[in-house]
Amino acid sequence: MIEPETYRFADDGRFPNSRLPLLIYRAALPADADGMEQRFGANEWSNAWRNGVFPFHHFHSNADEVLGIAAGEVRVKFGGPTGQVIALRAGDVVIIPAGVAHCNRGQSPGPLIVGAYPGGAEYDTRLGEPGEHEAAKRAAAAVALPSADPVAGRAGAMLRLWRGAG
Repeated sequence: MIEPETYRFADDGRFPNSRLPLLIYRAALPADADGMEQRFGANEWSNAWRNGVFPFHHFHSNADEVLGIAAGEVRVKFGGPTGQVIALRAGDVVIIPAGVAHCNRGQSPGPLIVGAYPGGAEYDTRLGEPGEHEAAKRAAAAVALPSADPVAGRAGAMLRLWRGAG
């Protein structure tokens, strides 16, 4: 298994982001939505959806999220308005810790993203509104570490990297 790229984003007062690194596995899986959903499910990440990435900054305060790029390309800004734009291509997988903002900043025609959550968690969508920051930050920090990496299961780098970030 390849080692994922790691990115860290600081709390900017609007988006809490996370002490855990965002992880990107490049060309980790075949560019196939069914296959991605099956792999994620086999590794205990479910409540899957297929669509794209919202074109506005948002985050989930109560769940980590995995995105598999099943078709096309998308440029996503992670970390909020002062964050970093990262290009993702078919076959890439990104694991987003709870609290980390993300926003679509451009895409090829017809991208398809497969998303899922550890243990099939129901997720909220937060926009970094005034007054929600402290509660969202506490909620994101309280999210339990997943039991398995969505790509590589219990042997995946996510468990080692996230446990080491504590």
